[in-house]
Amino acid sequence: MNFKKDSLYAHPVESLEGFQFDSAVTAVFPDMIQRSVPGYRSIISAIGLLAGRFAQANSLCYDLGCSLGAATLAMRHQIEAPNCRIVAVDNSEAMIDRFKKILANDTSPIEVETRCEDIRETRLENASVVVLNFTLQFIPIEDRSDFLRNIYQALLPGGILILSEKLKFDDPRQQQLQTEMHHAFKKTQGYSDLEISQKRTALENVLIPETFACHRQRLLKAGFNSAEVWFQYFNFASIIALK
Repeated sequence: MNFKKDSLYAHPVESLEGFQFDSAVTAVFPDMIQRSVPGYRSIISAIGLLAGRFAQANSLCYDLGCSLGAATLAMRHQIEAPNCRIVAVDNSEAMIDRFKKILANDTSPIEVETRCEDIRETRLENASVVVLNFTLQFIPIEDRSDFLRNIYQALLPGGILILSEKLKFDDPRQQQLQTEMHHAFKKTQGYSDLEISQKRTALENVLIPETFACHRQRLLKAGFNSAEVWFQYFNFASIIALK
């Protein structure tokens, strides 16, 4: 399926609105996320491997905030557990509609159910794998604890949550360095200073990052036995939380 190059912020915008996962973003999303998130392809590949390791027979695997289903497809091609299904959820109708078309051309026999709804309202049950791939950061901070607690309660013993997030840092020097290096990465991907600046403004107050310590404390409080970073590239990281 053809997707456009991301040039949404290539020209000056008089009044920048908050970032939304609308049809314009959907049309360029694969290019946007690969050029914006360091290590994105590696994370997606590893999500597939982890799902292959942790998916249990007769259980559900959830991709919450699935966008165009990259994590779902990675899981779909690695899961071998019998009678295991994937539930892919996103609140963007444009994303879900496009993902359904992508899914129709995929050859894996693993059943996938797509849902267009707020993931905070998704009924979670009988889960062996849950993926939040750069999703939690878009949920209001005050809702995050209850949301993660619901995930923990839905997970089977031995289940896994894969949580990928943009991080912030308590040390101002680290925060400045990590931000600068992320911007440097984006420039190597062809983004201009204008694009980087306008995108950052659009995401302000929409994407709210937290420190790893905050994520870890919240996960442990929700009931997880352990929570550790397995991947980090500048201020983007992925965490494995085990039940």
